[in-house]
Amino acid sequence: MTRLRALVPPVSLWRDRRFVLWWAGGAVSQLGDRVSELALPLIAIGVLDASAGQVAWLTALVWTPNLLAIVLGAWVERRADKRQLMIATDLVRAGVLLTVPGAYLWGNLTLGQLYGVALLTGLASVVAGCAWQPFFTRLVPRSAYVDANSKLSAARSASLVAGPALGGGLVQTLTAPVAVLVDALSFVVSALLLGRIRLDAQAPATHPGTSLVREAREGLAHVLKEPILRASLGCATTLNFFTFVSSSGLIVLFADRVLELSPGVIGLAIGIGASGSLVGALAAPWLSRRIGVGRSIAVGAVLFPAPIALAAVAAGPIWARAGILGAAHFLVGLGVMLFDVNLNSLQTAVIPDALRSRVTGAFSTVNYGVRPLGAVVGGALATAIGLRATLVTAAVGGTLSLLWLLPSPIPGVRSLERDVPAAAPAAT
Repeated sequence: MTRLRALVPPVSLWRDRRFVLWWAGGAVSQLGDRVSELALPLIAIGVLDASAGQVAWLTALVWTPNLLAIVLGAWVERRADKRQLMIATDLVRAGVLLTVPGAYLWGNLTLGQLYGVALLTGLASVVAGCAWQPFFTRLVPRSAYVDANSKLSAARSASLVAGPALGGGLVQTLTAPVAVLVDALSFVVSALLLGRIRLDAQAPATHPGTSLVREAREGLAHVLKEPILRASLGCATTLNFFTFVSSSGLIVLFADRVLELSPGVIGLAIGIGASGSLVGALAAPWLSRRIGVGRSIAVGAVLFPAPIALAAVAAGPIWARAGILGAAHFLVGLGVMLFDVNLNSLQTAVIPDALRSRVTGAFSTVNYGVRPLGAVVGGALATAIGLRATLVTAAVGGTLSLLWLLPSPIPGVRSLERDVPAAAPAAT
């Protein structure tokens, strides 16, 4: 019977109303995020005259709450209704972001407020991220993990194409603080769409009376002892550190002050270049079938950081500077999607249901927790050795992430169905 079911073609996820609603909500909020990713650094740079170090701190604070993810993941594991939790985090982020245009219109916007917005939206994002994978596995069958991640990543990629151009245009026509309003509204739309998904609450997997610290420790212990998770953590952490040495804020600063591009041209170049991520998201399932899931991850681990060095050497007339910046972003986007789609699917396949939020939290504490450190180091390097040299350093360091994968089981994984057994219940 299992063999016969395996031969039946899977039903398209586009025919699953619940998945489509979730996908649409994510697509809208991702588009809004791209506007803020451009607008917030430009507010700091153009309105508040921030230095390279201050822009780096703005990026760092968005990711600082990930240092608490190991405990937040254990807390999320105790919540039965992950959908309601995700709705709540959408509404919190909308409310926090609305304070930016409000303060600007009243004439009392400060860098301290921007730091607070970055920190609070980052905290809400961590909670939502810990609830994401358990929700994903309730909606998507195991055989469709790569396909679902490809579709979700394609929405993210489309936002990377359209968002910066939209953000650049909004910044030039409405000013950067008012442009943030788009991101706030996108979270409201996401919350409304999530609210239309009917999904029964699941009993919490943790034991009553167990401390959060103990449950958090169980999640971290599982990551460290499971070979695929351990290697993927080392690889992803290395990538995150070095790509945040060349954070989006510093790249915007580089494009503004070194390449001397206008906000509209910056947004257009990054948006056109981001079509690489759309190509990568759509190509990831095909490539994983051709060369295997594990090798696709390895290709992405190199292609993701290396092109940052291309942006560093941009020179010449304005069309050449903008074109090189766009080409670098195209290749980065292609690499990150090959990496993310396949690695996310592989991790989902090997994590036991009872540990999903805790493992996600532990993974995020290390993997995303280095992002603020990378951003701060990037700001210090930019001040000490210049923006171009900092970007080259980030590109070279990021490619070293491949060294984590080579001795691990990951390159040998061709198919999740054949090469990755269903995750066994973890001992607690």
